[in-house]
Amino acid sequence: MFSKIRTARITAAAAAAATLTVSLGVVAAPSASAADNCWPGESNRWYCHNVPGSPVYGTVGNNHSYPDPSTVVGYMNSNPSWFSCKEDNQDWVGGPHPTRWLMTVADNGQLGFMKDTAIYSETDPILDCYR
Repeated sequence: MFSKIRTARITAAAAAAATLTVSLGVVAAPSASAADNCWPGESNRWYCHNVPGSPVYGTVGNNHSYPDPSTVVGYMNSNPSWFSCKEDNQDWVGGPHPTRWLMTVADNGQLGFMKDTAIYSETDPILDCYR
């Protein structure tokens, strides 16, 4: 009988934990679903809504043309933020554009790329970096 009561308590606790985890996961995880499109600004910049505090990764290649996902050069605390162009077919980031990165300048002035998953706005309108 003690075993049945213990099993019932463990099952109830697990169900409560699963419900709490699912509930918190929906609230806590930033969503990359598009609230609106990124919009053009001055000086060939595009503005997008993004997750404040997101890392900006370094660059590699000729003319700093590709993201370096192993090096964080700064953070983007502003929202919205500006981006100059997008790069597809880069390292996997997930989300609706799983290999897309966007070139920008971190709050500390360092050139780099942000993952598309850190941006709430739809990034399709942004021009490709090297057409």
